[in-house]
Amino acid sequence: MGGYGREINLKYKHDEISKKAIINRLSRAGGHLESVKKMIINNEDCSNVLIQLSAVISALNNTGKIILKDHIDHCIVDAVRENDEETIENLKEAIDKFI
Repeated sequence: MGGYGREINLKYKHDEISKKAIINRLSRAGGHLESVKKMIINNEDCSNVLIQLSAVISALNNTGKIILKDHIDHCIVDAVRENDEETIENLKEAIDKFI
């Protein structure tokens, strides 16, 4: 995770189906971003570039929501049961940065 504030020592450790779905969404977002680059290179209309860029932002936000829900379902539920304040606090910090 790093690069954005302090590192959190949790690894993404969820089922392969969830990981595959997230990777696919990120790949799609990457494809949209490549389209934006090509549009800029080809001097395409700014309005169209902004619309395509909006698709990238939306794809990333939706992917983040899936990761957040997955994290709550798998990690936070356990953290609450175990009274793991550090994990709960880490989630709060991540949400602040995500929103």
